[in-house]
Amino acid sequence: MSNLVTPEVLKARLKDLPSLPAVVAELIASIGNDTVTSDDVATKLSKDLALSAKTLRLANSSFYGMSRQIETIQEAVTILGLRTVRNLVIAGGLTGWAKPPASVDFNFHAFWRHAIGTALCGQALAMELDMDADMGFTAGLLHDIGQMSLTCCFPDEYMQVLLHRRTHDCMLIDAERAVLGTDHAVIGGLIAEQWRFSPVIAEAIAHHHAPAMHHGPGLVGLAHMADALSHGLGLSGLEDEYVPLTPPAIWGAMAPSSEAFTRLFAKVETQFESVCQALQI
Repeated sequence: MSNLVTPEVLKARLKDLPSLPAVVAELIASIGNDTVTSDDVATKLSKDLALSAKTLRLANSSFYGMSRQIETIQEAVTILGLRTVRNLVIAGGLTGWAKPPASVDFNFHAFWRHAIGTALCGQALAMELDMDADMGFTAGLLHDIGQMSLTCCFPDEYMQVLLHRRTHDCMLIDAERAVLGTDHAVIGGLIAEQWRFSPVIAEAIAHHHAPAMHHGPGLVGLAHMADALSHGLGLSGLEDEYVPLTPPAIWGAMAPSSEAFTRLFAKVETQFESVCQALQI
């Protein structure tokens, strides 16, 4: 690690990150078990009016095509299902979680558009591969959380990362390693552990750029594939998007048929703008 970000400074500054809304942290931690009930979600959300309003706006978006207005969280759970509403709450809470200082030339809008695109790609790909769609959505949404954390905690240093990327025309993760001696995937894994996410989610975040080295076609591989697909579809809106290379072993294990890819692309592109609009990003 370079002198810019020593382990001691890194640990100290990450503690200054804003906390996630309590209900969001609890729902992320609950993924993979059935202990959370619809009453739990409704009760917890009743204490966060802003997040409740954003969740209902998502539930009533054209993404779901409801024939009538959903008025309450309990009604949303009844109509859409607990798992769907959990994803809505997580998405709504995360996109309002933090914003880098104005001094950093960081495209907040593009970051969250890419995150939403990766979440939708992860969800759709998981369904094609008969994997857990909730895990796919959440891992996709969270995969670059370390990038946002670095811009918030190290704004001056991250400006040098962005300059290095432009100067050397390289991938962002390579610029981070060159300038900081660490990268957003590693930092994202640390944040996931700090926030007590499930180990499988933390691992997917930490290793989504190196899936061949870590459990192959599991959630790590899914997060990597979803990230690549979102970049490939150009969902962030950036002109200089780089598509990360997928290791052949991961592609061979996880790439669905061409017909499935066609379905996936059509589904994500149909869903994407309505979700972004509902989240106001």
